[in-house]
Amino acid sequence: MGGFKLGKMTLGGLFKQPETIQYPVQTKTPPPGLKGHVANDVAACILCGICQKRCPCGAITVEKAARTWAIDRFRCVQCGNCVRECPKACLSMEPAYPPPSTKKHVDVFDVPKVEKTA
Repeated sequence: MGGFKLGKMTLGGLFKQPETIQYPVQTKTPPPGLKGHVANDVAACILCGICQKRCPCGAITVEKAARTWAIDRFRCVQCGNCVRECPKACLSMEPAYPPPSTKKHVDVFDVPKVEKTA
């Protein structure tokens, strides 16, 4: 009896579409509600550091003197605390899978100076 079930599964697998895809060449459409990854609009960032303070895993680093904003995507748990607490709403959660990486690295963004007009 078990042989018939095995034969049915084997023959059924020949005619159905495969369950897996050839990632990263092919990508699935993101499911609804996917948090994705944190994106920063550096032009609007004021380097206040609130996102760094609210990050529970310490993935964000803000350096005012060097005018840089950095995120370690391997430490980020996509909780969204930084996005909710940002006073300028320059942080957002992009609903897409991050690109694959072969080694750990920190994404560093240079924040341009904003000239104040009188």
